[in-house]
Amino acid sequence: MKKVLVVVDMQNDFIDGALGTSEAQSIVENVVRKIESYAGGSVFATRDTHGENYLETSEGRHLPVPHCIKGTKGWEIRPEIAGALEKVQAQIIDKPTFGSEILAKRLFALTEGNQREMEIELVGLCTDICVVSNALLLKAKMPEAAIKADSACMAGVTPQSHEAALLTMKMCQVEIV
Repeated sequence: MKKVLVVVDMQNDFIDGALGTSEAQSIVENVVRKIESYAGGSVFATRDTHGENYLETSEGRHLPVPHCIKGTKGWEIRPEIAGALEKVQAQIIDKPTFGSEILAKRLFALTEGNQREMEIELVGLCTDICVVSNALLLKAKMPEAAIKADSACMAGVTPQSHEAALLTMKMCQVEIV
C-alpha cells in the first residue's frame, strides 16, 4: 500500500494573516506531527497562489480579501510546517484555485494503474474550501483509492462550515479520521 500525505494550504494568510482564525492556529502542531509521521513516505503540499490582480478574478470578486499573493509573507507556508515539509522532502504545488488538477494528476501517476494500493490522507486549510475541493477532485480521479481526511489537522472558515465539509466528504466516501 502506497501512503501519501497531502498538506493543503498551511500558509500564513490562512493561519494568522488576512484570513486567519484561532482554529487554524490551533492545528499547526498537529499538522507538524502528522508530517513527521510520514518521514520516508510521499508528502505533497499545496500552496494557494494568487497574483496582484486577485481582486479582478472570479474568486476575488466573491471573496474580496487579498490573500496568498505570490512572494508575500502571507503566501509563504508557516515556518514550522515548511521546516517539517523540507525534512520529508515534500513536493510543493502552487495552485491558483481551490482544487489542484496538477496534484490529482501526480497522485494518479503514483498509482501505477492500481488505485486500490493507494492511500491518500489530507490535512490543512480550509476544510470547507480547499481541503474538500481537493478531496473530491482526488476521489473523482481515483475512485478506488482510499482517501482520508484527519479532522484534528484541519480547520474551516467557521466551526460550522468545517463540520459541514467533513459531512460532505464523508458522504462522498472520504474516510474522516
